[in-house]
Formats: sequence, structure tokens, C-alpha cells
Amino acid sequence: MSAIDIAIICIYCLTLPFIAFALSGRQDCVSTYVGGGHDLPWWVICLSLVATETSTLTIISIPGIAYGSGMVFVGLAVGYVIGRALVAWLFLPRYFSGQVSSVYQYLGHRFGQAMERTVSATFLIMRVLAEGIRLFAGMLPVAAILASMHFPLPHWVIMLVIVGLTLFYTMLGGLRAVVWSDAIQLAVYVAGTAACMGLLYHHATDMQIHALRHSNRFHLFHKSPHYFLDPYTPCAAMIGGAIMAMASHGTDQLMVQRVLAARNLTDARKALVGSGFMVGCLFAMLSLVGMLLWARNDEKPLAAMGLQTSDALFPAFIVHDLPQGLAGLLIAGLLSATMGSLSATLNSMTSATLLDFVMPCRALARRIGLSALPFARLVTLLWAVVLVLAALAFAHSHGPAVVFGLSVASCSYGAMLGAFVFAMFSRRALTREVLPAFVMTVVTVCGTMMFWHPYGATIAFTWLVPLGVIVMFIYGLGLRAIGKIRQ
Repeated sequence: MSAIDIAIICIYCLTLPFIAFALSGRQDCVSTYVGGGHDLPWWVICLSLVATETSTLTIISIPGIAYGSGMVFVGLAVGYVIGRALVAWLFLPRYFSGQVSSVYQYLGHRFGQAMERTVSATFLIMRVLAEGIRLFAGMLPVAAILASMHFPLPHWVIMLVIVGLTLFYTMLGGLRAVVWSDAIQLAVYVAGTAACMGLLYHHATDMQIHALRHSNRFHLFHKSPHYFLDPYTPCAAMIGGAIMAMASHGTDQLMVQRVLAARNLTDARKALVGSGFMVGCLFAMLSLVGMLLWARNDEKPLAAMGLQTSDALFPAFIVHDLPQGLAGLLIAGLLSATMGSLSATLNSMTSATLLDFVMPCRALARRIGLSALPFARLVTLLWAVVLVLAALAFAHSHGPAVVFGLSVASCSYGAMLGAFVFAMFSRRALTREVLPAFVMTVVTVCGTMMFWHPYGATIAFTWLVPLGVIVMFIYGLGLRAIGKIRQ
């Protein structure tokens, strides 16, 4: 690794926390710490939403997918935009009129405290599993790239650096620092991706560009008879992707927390729908990098280049082909993606803990002699410790445990979306029906993912949320029918 690359990475890592903290302003209460004062500009929230849902794995995986399948990941963004638009017009007015800071408070108002705490606890458990594996897996390509550039660092050192830097501005600046840092981090890896696109296009021959233009890699969808096994068919991408986006951006505190920090409903809608289009643009840029690499390598299969998986494609390009400075910018971008996801998770888990478990938190704060804001920062620190321990646990586990950690994190989305649909659109729904249905749906979807493999393959991830919603309705309506029979 050159001195220029090291300097870029160090300058970025040292300046970002201070810039984010300076932009966050003063944090004088818990409401500002977890809600951002509800006066953040819509465009910053829009950038933060994109950065939050983009991890290191996203950045390195999409070019590899595009190398083999073209622009299919962009097709998913079509469904994402549809889903976010539905959330913006159906869900957000209810959240803003209800004056909620945690999305699960809406369920509490409708079904009671038990429902609110059950769904919030499910969110916290799933976040630990998802972010633990993201932290571990997101650190691996950074470590591999640094080692390939003759700058090896132990995995635990990289993890502690990422967590330490992220904790600094997250604990001190709260949601405002998280949102502003997300915007900066997104700009870093978008700039790096754009530079890669320009470099690849500049060095491509006319024959390579001609081959790319006349390839079938600009199609947005797959034509496959296995509709439920391939996530990139039109139905899976647009219908499944839309329902998945409704769950992730309409019922997950990780995303909804940012939208609720907007100044008003109009700004919240612009931020949410705009983020869908921005994600599509980011997917297109990363896909073009993969397709340009396909043209540059003269259509060679990955195995012929000594690459075991598609995820190794982009890191190998960063190590072996990028000039000095640009390699450092891309590594900083990979760090940005991990830090952005981590900071968002920490703040959203803190907000869910404090807002959905108010009385236990107040009692504990009084017992240890802390006022509200210091206690909120302590909760953030404790969740950071839990996430590090989860990441270390995955680091010492075998493949199936890692796969389970990645998969189970999405198993609650269908149940959550079903619970919110019952709350918003069914006046007759009762807690004794919805709460057991929620728990049974989470268990059912987890079991389906683990044990049901038609044709020897798992169900496409885009269909898991629709499956969960259907199962939730079946359980909920079934319990209602049983209740009527007993009466």
C-alpha cells in the first residue's frame, strides 16, 4: 500500500467523526439524541437512508452479480421505489398524526404495551444477528485488501477501529451526527465508484465496448421458470421487492427513525421516495462497474481468473488495478459503508430500547444514578459491546451459523408488516389474535428458510416477506375464527 493510500484512509478516519459531531449540534435531551430534533433537511435524510441500507457486502457483491447476470439488481430497485411510495402515502400520515418517535409505539397505541414490546424486542434481536454478521463480514474484505497491499492487520484490530470511531460520533452526536455522517460516507463511496467507472471506460477498447453494448447484460430481469427460487424475475423483483421495501422502510425502526426526523410529512415523503431512486442509481453504478470488468476481462469466467466467488471480483480489482490514491479512496468507502450501517443500528437500537421500554429504563437509570441523556449514551455503548460480541461469535462459527445469522434477520419482516396492516386497516383486529399470530409467523418463516428447499434451493429472498405477510394473515384470521367459535 502506498503512502498516499494510507494518508487518505487515515485522514478520512480521523476527520469524519469530528465533522459529524460538529454538524450534529448540541444534544441536550433524549428526544434530540434519538429523534434528531425532528428538523433535519429531507435531502440529508434521503442520503442517510441510502447509506444505512448499503453495507460493505452490498458494494463488493453487486459488481460480482453484474459480472455474471448484468443489471438484474437494478430491477429490484423498481420494486423498492413502488414499496416506498406505498409507505409514503399509506403509513407515514398515520405515524406523523400519531406523534410517535419509535415506530412500535404505533402498535402500542393500537394493541397495547405487550404488542409494542414484543415487536420491539424482536427488532432488537434481529438487529443483533444482522449487524453482528454484517460487522464481521464487512470487515473481512477490508482486511483482505489491506493484507494484499502488504499492510496486514488482525481482524479484531480493524473491528475495534471501526467500532471505536463509530461510537465516538454516535454517542456524542446522536441521530443528527449519524445522519450527517451517513451523507458524507455515501458521498465517499459514490465518488470512488464513479472514479472506477470512469477509469474502466477510459481504458476499455472499442471492441470491448462493442461487445458490452451488444450483450444481454442490460436486461433488468431474469426469464426463469422457477419464480419462487430466482429473486430477479419480474414478479419477484417488482412484487416481492415492493412488499419487502414496505416492510423494511415502513415497519423497521432502523429506517423509520430517520424518516420521522423530517420537519413534516411532505419532507418525509420526499426523503423516502427519493431514497428509492437514489438506491437504483447506486445499484446501476455498481452494476456498470461489474459489466465493465466483464468487458475488460474479455468475457472470461471468474474461475478462469482464479477467483473462487463473485464477491472476490471487486476487491481483486481494487488491489491489483487501481492507481495510488483511488485505492485508498475505495478502501475508505468500504469502511464508510460498515460505519454507516453500524452507527444507524446503534442509534435505532438505543431509541427502541428507551422508547419502547420506558419504565424499566427509567427504573434502571435511577438505580445507577444517571440522568436521561447519559443513560441513553450508556445504552448505546452497551449495544456496541453486544454487537462486537456477536461479530466475534460469528467469527468463530462455521458456515451454517453465519448463513443462519444472515437469514434469520429477515424472518421478522413479514410478521411486522402484517401486524402493522392489521393495526392500520382492520378495526376488528384484537391483541389476543395479532400477538400470537406475530410470534407464530416469525417461527414459521424461520423454519421455512431453514428446512424447506424446493428443487434443492432456498426460496428467493424477495419472496420471504410476502410469505410472512400471508402466514400472518392466515394465523390472525384463524385465531379470530377460533375465538368466535368459542364464544
